[in-house]
Amino acid sequence: SVDCSFSRGVCDWKQDADDDFDWNPADRDRGDGYYMAVPAFVGQKKDMGRLKLLLTDLKPKTSYCLIFSYRLAGERVGKLRVFLANKINAPVWEQNKGKDERWRTGKIEIFQGAETTNSVTFESERGKGKTGEIGVDNVILISGLCPED
Repeated sequence: SVDCSFSRGVCDWKQDADDDFDWNPADRDRGDGYYMAVPAFVGQKKDMGRLKLLLTDLKPKTSYCLIFSYRLAGERVGKLRVFLANKINAPVWEQNKGKDERWRTGKIEIFQGAETTNSVTFESERGKGKTGEIGVDNVILISGLCPED
């Protein structure tokens, strides 16, 4: 498995230069490192912020599982979507509100066909709310299919 978490991960993360705002590091409650977040007061409604994970050396014709923690905290905070590079028009994963402030786990299957996926983009879309945040953490890439819960 490849650890792509932000504090100690080995992966290459890039802020998108053509979006409306950046994702920023936020300290974890337990104090061990940080996660990436978009506070609800940043930008205007419908503004987007994209954080891209560049994937190199993924073998063709192989399955991978991207596992990550996410949190949508706050009233009408917005949407979190995940896009794969070769399917940039439609998100492969989307969440638009949290039931509470808790962190949850997201999983995405990445199948490397003839065209390989060379990046995964986490996109935050601002909602109407002015409190809370959208957060992503503990991003890990493992080879094989995603494990059942």
